[in-house]
Amino acid sequence: MKVDHQSRISIFQRPAWVVVFALTAAIAWGWAFPLIKVGFNAFGITADMTGSKMLFAGIRFAAAGLIVLSVARSNGRSFKMSKLIDWRFILAFALMNTTFHYFFFYVGMSHSEGSRAAILNSLSTFLVVLLACACFKSDKLTSRKILGCTVGFSGILALNLGGAESGLFTWLGDGMIILNAICSAISNLMTRGLSRRIDVFVGTGYSLTIGGLLLIIPGLAFGGTLPRVNMLGIICLLLLIAISAIGFALYNKLLSCNPVGKVAIYNSLIPIVGAVTSCLCLGETFHLKYALAGGLAALGIYIINKGKN
Repeated sequence: MKVDHQSRISIFQRPAWVVVFALTAAIAWGWAFPLIKVGFNAFGITADMTGSKMLFAGIRFAAAGLIVLSVARSNGRSFKMSKLIDWRFILAFALMNTTFHYFFFYVGMSHSEGSRAAILNSLSTFLVVLLACACFKSDKLTSRKILGCTVGFSGILALNLGGAESGLFTWLGDGMIILNAICSAISNLMTRGLSRRIDVFVGTGYSLTIGGLLLIIPGLAFGGTLPRVNMLGIICLLLLIAISAIGFALYNKLLSCNPVGKVAIYNSLIPIVGAVTSCLCLGETFHLKYALAGGLAALGIYIINKGKN
């Protein structure tokens, strides 16, 4: 009796579903840029309110993590993880994937335009490629990857073309987004280790919940509050929670089942979606250099991932 090969592989490895899930995560994350800025304004969180930004981020990720864990439990997924070293890895992953990652991201977002931050954040994709080649024998540094990274990095540099009126580098804005991209790249690589220790959905839930709590606690200690609680702010927060729960659960599972490059190619949409939605929702000026930078970033990611991975 012939067994259908498609029936024996995970849905997260089937080409059509990889496209659907990866696109869903990428488009959702692109929308996070304007939603965070709108949420800050709705709750009355200003650029100097670091504690409030940590609290806002922590509530988002802790809630998203609890949702992922609840869904994993209801689907009968295994929560088994007995080794102390595994818990240490989960903690390290939570710090890198959530706490440090989004502390830098939220601080950077409050000091930068959403469209600019969306494009700069694509730096994480090129760092993943370079770090994967350094850390994993299965990932070789090829001329195609070098060309793709060069094109992509030129897109990042293009953000600083023109005069001050079109945006220049700032440490609290661009600098924090760069640190966020570094954390994102490292946590992408750590996902492989996560999948060897625990069910990826459960591990994702733990990392979001623990990482979120590690933002809430210092946020409250620094006097963080949500100064104005209103319906718009609550809607933005709920949408961001959904984006985190769905985006991270899908993306981490895809990374655990497929080559990094096969999944990362869809991240080329994030800077484009983020830049366009930020300009539409926030009324930001769409400078021509944003189109140039976003196009080069997307082209760089495409070059890296075309052909065999």
